[in-house]
Amino acid sequence: MTTTRLCATVTATSMAELRRRRDLVAGADLVELRLDGIGDVDVDGALEGRRLPVVVTCRAAWQGGRFDGSEDARRRILERAWALGAEYVDVEDGAFDDFVTRVEGRRIVRSFHDFEGLPADAAARLRRLAQSGAEVVKLAVTAHRLADVVTLHRLSAEVRGRGVLLAMGPAGVTSRILAAQLGSLWTYAGESVAPGQLPLARMRDEFRVQSVTAETAVYGVVGRPVEHSLSPTMHNAAFAAAGLDAVYVPLAAADFDDFLEFARAFGVRGASVTAPFKQEAWRAAASTDELAARLGAVNTLRAGEGGWEARNTDVEGFLAPLAGRDLSAHRVAILGAGGAARAVAEALRDLAGHVTVHARRAEAATAVAAATGVSAGAWPPPPDAWDVLVNTTPVGTTPDVTRAPLALAGDLTGHLVYDLVYNPPETALLARARSLGADTLGGLPMLVAQAAAQFTWWTGTSPSLSRMHEAARARLAPAPSVPIESV
Repeated sequence: MTTTRLCATVTATSMAELRRRRDLVAGADLVELRLDGIGDVDVDGALEGRRLPVVVTCRAAWQGGRFDGSEDARRRILERAWALGAEYVDVEDGAFDDFVTRVEGRRIVRSFHDFEGLPADAAARLRRLAQSGAEVVKLAVTAHRLADVVTLHRLSAEVRGRGVLLAMGPAGVTSRILAAQLGSLWTYAGESVAPGQLPLARMRDEFRVQSVTAETAVYGVVGRPVEHSLSPTMHNAAFAAAGLDAVYVPLAAADFDDFLEFARAFGVRGASVTAPFKQEAWRAAASTDELAARLGAVNTLRAGEGGWEARNTDVEGFLAPLAGRDLSAHRVAILGAGGAARAVAEALRDLAGHVTVHARRAEAATAVAAATGVSAGAWPPPPDAWDVLVNTTPVGTTPDVTRAPLALAGDLTGHLVYDLVYNPPETALLARARSLGADTLGGLPMLVAQAAAQFTWWTGTSPSLSRMHEAARARLAPAPSVPIESV
């Protein structure tokens, strides 16, 4: 099966720094040397001693680059790079046509970039690039929907074997990871040099782009936003540990129909569903389990012969860290009244002695309580009215790590505080509870447990929980020591 090469983009403001960064690249197949933005450009020095094949790029400011010199100066840079044997020289569509013709397109990447969107004439532009005689043609557009990546997929047949097609922006990240499905010769990695670009380490190690083929099974997380989701990290680690030819990608959908169109085009086999699409996914499913039907929301989809099969693993994930604890005589206070609160209330209704939902909006708490058969209480919950406190709100999530959903007093009588926030691993709420002698649980074990249940449902195999947990923790920044600010 054909795989895609990985090209690491290197930028700098000086030649010395460019060469240093060039030589630090490890595990890539090519290096893109961005000579625009360098004050002391020395093409000879940029190429001398290179360890990997290079793509030399010098993009003008008016074309989205950082070169602000004359076009004659830019031409000299590109022509010198070609003369010195650079493996590829990137020349934008419409620039230096005579140069491209003179070298008969050999070792030329003829490129077009649109930083605003997907142009209506994308097909015509791609044909123009293909007819330029260039050895490689590159079309880079900006995706506002996953459907824009689907359009690239349809266009890819025209340039397979000699093209690089990609979409910039969060919705276009899949085009970078699934480059093999687009028939791209290579895909780019770097430190956000272009919108939506992912770091080399993630492309190489997490998504294993160099081993992804057109036959690789595709899974993903659909939501808005999903850029900071830990799900790709966990699931890709589990796929690697299990030796499965599968990849899990972030799917930043504009709406749920956008996801459905992408899933059809790329043969998505399963998806995790996050906000704001859990109810829409439930309505779109051909079949659901009993729990999902009661909740009216799903977090997991699986492609079936009759359509999407759906279930909800949030309850299973929430209960996993509580295994072995007897809550039958305990009073549980749930903070929040969103979908997570509903799942927690459903999970604890028959396990705990008494369950109460507390929210700033009393009507929201009452609605969740009525739907799940538990009680609604005042905000904030009195400090002596609970034994177990569960926070289902996002308060305290990075970067607002100083915040807590409520202040815990020094005369705390409750003995367990469970915060579903997982970034940071220890929130301000948990730090305060621990300082007062309470037992604490963070959201990361729940996140891993619900993801593991998804993995098993999709693949029929049990994942490595340790690998999933380690991968997730590696992506999380350590929590700073901060004072608590109640909101």
